[in-house]
Amino acid sequence: MGRVACPVHPLSDRRTRPCRARAAVTRRRGIATRTLIKICGVCRPQDARAAVEAGADAVGVVLAPSRREVSIDEAVDILCEVPEGVARVGVFVDADPAYVAQAVRELDLDRVQFHGSESAVACSGAPAPVVRVFRVGAGFDPVAMESYRGAVEALLLDTLAPGEDGGSGATFDWDAAAGVPDFAPLWLAGGLTPDNVGRALRRLRPAGVDVSTGVEARVREKDPDKVRAFCEAVRASDEELAWETPTAGGAPSGPDEETR
Repeated sequence: MGRVACPVHPLSDRRTRPCRARAAVTRRRGIATRTLIKICGVCRPQDARAAVEAGADAVGVVLAPSRREVSIDEAVDILCEVPEGVARVGVFVDADPAYVAQAVRELDLDRVQFHGSESAVACSGAPAPVVRVFRVGAGFDPVAMESYRGAVEALLLDTLAPGEDGGSGATFDWDAAAGVPDFAPLWLAGGLTPDNVGRALRRLRPAGVDVSTGVEARVREKDPDKVRAFCEAVRASDEELAWETPTAGGAPSGPDEETR
């Protein structure tokens, strides 16, 4: 199925390129050479355009009750700014499967991101590859993620915040990621900003990073300068980490940040 009919985009020549996000998301965790970037909670077409121009690999729209919720009709206008080669992601929270299927069909979503209590069975039956979100807080048990083995394309860690299903802007203790199983690529969200994303990449080596609040001017409005700065910070860290080589145990052998 092709993209929904949209006006010609000034970056439409990118439609001839292979889908970077689709190709790279299958890699295992390790020493990443190119971290995938998703700009999420996009509520305006111009913000989707800014994300694409900054070099994001994916653009996400929230199709669930949230301060950043958009309707399918609104999402059509937003995602018209997303050319081939940049993944379209729909975010859902315990949604009716029929609604998920409708959104995937009408928006031509590349992936669905489940932020609720969706089971492994629900993920296996989803109409698009699933990024399953797990919120990290008191009582977080990475062992519970094992039941999703073979049912999801990626695992995403976000901050557990009361009354929020994501987009809280708060970080979590990154040490909690130490026990996460490695059967699928790990994505990181939760309070990321242009200032701290480099530290997160050095610490965890995720396959991808997901940001919403950290690149906003205000709720529902992205700041193009922050979006650009975030993408530049990720690419700068990728370049730095590319010089590091894994040791026999898989840990990086490059110099510590403090000794640079």
